[in-house]
Amino acid sequence: MIVLDTHVALWSVFNTAALGKRCLRLIRQAESKRELAISAVSFWEISLLIAKRTLCFSDSATEVRRTILATGTAELPLSGEIAILAGEIEGLHGDPADRFIAATAIAHDATLVTADDRLLRWQHSVRRSNAES
Repeated sequence: MIVLDTHVALWSVFNTAALGKRCLRLIRQAESKRELAISAVSFWEISLLIAKRTLCFSDSATEVRRTILATGTAELPLSGEIAILAGEIEGLHGDPADRFIAATAIAHDATLVTADDRLLRWQHSVRRSNAES
């Protein structure tokens, strides 16, 4: 299973040119196997970014969510187990969204696809793939 970081989910739907060729291939393979997922927390993050006008979409967060899920991407809910894991993760910076997304990937034994250098450099056994490669 592949868990997309928030920005990667947006790129995969709205700006595939931002993705590296290897990453785009990985995402398309996961889509075909129905093994592509996004944390529900990413939709919270998207709604905050739209509200702050950091993301300029003509669509609402609800429409962006529908568009992402329409690709066959599964939405993984935030569970109590994931919430606790996010709080207990060692060595990761304090960004709550990143902590929840990383914990979701860990809990589902998935590969986290991100371009976030802090997540890519983080010393942890969770599998990661650089979205820009």
